[in-house]
Amino acid sequence: MPVLTDDIRAAIDRAVLCWLATADADGHPNVSPKEVFAALEDDVVIAHIASPRSLRNVRENPRACVSLLEVFEQTGWKLTGRASIVEPGDPAFARLAVPLEAITEGAYPIKAIFRVAVERAEPIVAPSSWMYPERDPAVTRAAVLRRYGVVDAEG
Repeated sequence: MPVLTDDIRAAIDRAVLCWLATADADGHPNVSPKEVFAALEDDVVIAHIASPRSLRNVRENPRACVSLLEVFEQTGWKLTGRASIVEPGDPAFARLAVPLEAITEGAYPIKAIFRVAVERAEPIVAPSSWMYPERDPAVTRAAVLRRYGVVDAEG
């Protein structure tokens, strides 16, 4: 059974930012925001545009976590698995780069691709949703928008 369900894929498609967490060989963590990513098969592919520490860490320690959050609804996913680096000379690079290049529209060079083979997916839920599970998500969204002074383009 695939780890990336239709709901998780939809969340990945809607997200505008994710965070790639890696650790070096000694276990020192690094978290780096990423704007160019996509679900592909049961993997998350992320463009390496300017990520030297993430690149070094994945080479030393393949364990990785990708987190994405719908900020206004305060829900998301924590996806953990093994990361690998796909270089431009790799036969898989061109295929994996297709969804990433669609996002960048050629504006950023993709130096390599982080390919995270997702082994586990866990929901991320804000404390307010744990405390008030019966609350309508639209109410949560409206409250967060008010708190941050954001006008909802969807509403």
